[in-house]
This record gives sequence, C-alpha cells and structure tokens, in this order.
Amino acid sequence: MRTPDPVAAPTAGTASAASAVGAGDRAGRVRRTAVLGASVVALLVAAVASSFVGVSDVTPASLWADDGHARDLLLLSRLPRTASVLLAGAAMAVTGVVMQMLVRNRFVEPSTVGTTESAGLGLLLVTVAAPGLPVPGKLLVATVCALAGTALFLLVLRAVPVRSIVTVPLVGIMLSGVIAAVSTFLAYRYDLLQTLSAWMTGDFSGVVAGRYELLWAVAALVVVVYVAADRFTVAGMGRDVATSLGLRYGVVLSVGLAVVATSSAVVVVVVGALPFLGLVAPNVVSLLTGDNLRRSLPWVALLGAGLVLVCDVLGRVLRYPYEIPIGVVMGVLGAAAFLWLLLRRSARVG
Repeated sequence: MRTPDPVAAPTAGTASAASAVGAGDRAGRVRRTAVLGASVVALLVAAVASSFVGVSDVTPASLWADDGHARDLLLLSRLPRTASVLLAGAAMAVTGVVMQMLVRNRFVEPSTVGTTESAGLGLLLVTVAAPGLPVPGKLLVATVCALAGTALFLLVLRAVPVRSIVTVPLVGIMLSGVIAAVSTFLAYRYDLLQTLSAWMTGDFSGVVAGRYELLWAVAALVVVVYVAADRFTVAGMGRDVATSLGLRYGVVLSVGLAVVATSSAVVVVVVGALPFLGLVAPNVVSLLTGDNLRRSLPWVALLGAGLVLVCDVLGRVLRYPYEIPIGVVMGVLGAAAFLWLLLRRSARVG
C-alpha cells in the first residue's frame, strides 16, 4: 500500500482551497456585474419615463399618432434634458469622489471647497470684461478660475492645523462663502445679480438640443477617472505612502485637480451648480461597497445620475404646472444628507 506523501497532501489541499476562493471571487464578480447591469437598465427605464413628465402634452399615444409637435418637443427638449440630467449627475458625483480621495476627507466636494463658486466668479468676470466671448472661451475662463479656487483651498488647508475631520469641510465652506461674497459684490456693481443667481442655481428647464453637448466632455473625464482609478486610490493613502509605492503623486494630483475643475466648470456653464451631489453619492456608495475606487466608481456615477433624475422629476411635479429649479431641491436634500453624515461620523469619532 502506498503511503500518502506528507508534503503533497497539504499542497493539494491548498490548491483546492485556492480554487474554491477563485471560484467564489468569480461568482462574486458575476453577481456584482449582474446587479450593476440591472441597475443601469432600471435607470434608463426611469429616464425614458421622466421624458414624458412635464406641462406640454408628450405621451406615447401622441407620438404614435404622429403628432409632429410632440415629436419635436421630445427630440429637441425632453431627450436632451434627460441626457444632461444623467451626464451632469454622474460627472459631479465622480468629481466629488475624486476630490475626497485627493484631500483624504469624506466631507468635501466642489460646492464645499470653493470650486463651484470660483467657476461662477470666472463666468461673471468674463461676462463683465468680454460679454461677446464664445462659449468655449467662457468655459476656459471658468475652468481656470475653478482650478485656481481649488488650489487656493489646498493651500489654505496646508496652513490650517487639522485636529478634527470636520475642520476640512468647515474651512472649505468658509472659503466658498468668501468667494461667493466677492461674486455677489461684483454682480451688484454691474447689475448681474439675477444672472449670477441663475448660474449658481442648477436648472435644466432651459436645456435644448444644441445647448447641452458640452456635457459629453465630462463623460470623457469620467472615463479618464475610471482608467486611473487605481492611481487615485493609492494617492488617497497620502503622499508618503503613494511615493513609497512608486506613484508619481504630483502628476496624479494635477490630473485629479484638472478633472475636478473642468467638470465643475462645464456643469456650471451648461446647467448651473448642483450642490452636495458630490458629497452624498460617494459617501452612500462607500458605506455599501468600501473604498476601492475601481469597484465603487460605476456605482457612484449611477447613484449620482439617479439622484439628479429624482430631484429633477420632483422639481417638475411638486408645484405643477410650475417648476422648482433642481438646485433648490438638491440643496435641501443634500444639506440634510450632509448634516446627517457629519453628525453620524462625529458621533462615531466621539
């Protein structure tokens, strides 16, 4: 009788265990992919349904009856609006998670660190100095100002001793208030208060074909973030850890800041500010899936698009036939969620 090899037996058992773990990982990936695919389909169905919500009579029956007015309204207004809702929501949610990775704080996003307000200030300056400048030129100025505002926040943050996790968002909110005050003063001097208010309050009611296509650029930036997701995850561990792992931290930081500034500027130029979106969506996803950016990023984009879609529909039906700007709805819901997250994390630390 052949006696079992005392070395071969553990080796075979280890191989079997590794195979079982690999099979479990594959099954988990398949399950997550299936759930994500089902969620995408559900979001697209909800988006199509939202295209028929509004004052004007656009229904499947009117489209089937070959109503030219209903068809034109759907193609020129409702579908572009729906596309802009999804693109802006996904972009701002992804921008928020990138900002949180770079600053290493869960309570920051473009509207709480001065990025959005800086983009609005850039638009105001170019409107005063060169009102006839084409939209790409205005976008460039807004992007530069957004980048400068974000860099200023990082410089202020380095100079302030951070003793609590709530210090970072409080510094950002104060800086946002200062930039907003400067913008308000300039707008008052040049009789542009209503224009500034329109920029800083997100509103999709004016979106039509030919006026939203810039948002496809932020979709490309979302793809860039996904490609570099692992690098952003390592950068979120801090400069020392990232450098020790061979990451070019300065390059990743520059790319992240460029993504944040450009995405914020494009959204502000096209539809206005969407406050707290980049704060709520990443934190909710982080509670459910963890901090692996490559795994969580599709969910962040999906949840951001879904939240904006829900807020847009609420704005259209709460005071029907009038419409509440989505920035107002998002501000109320986002501020409540921000306070809940802040108090929840503070209680856990205490």
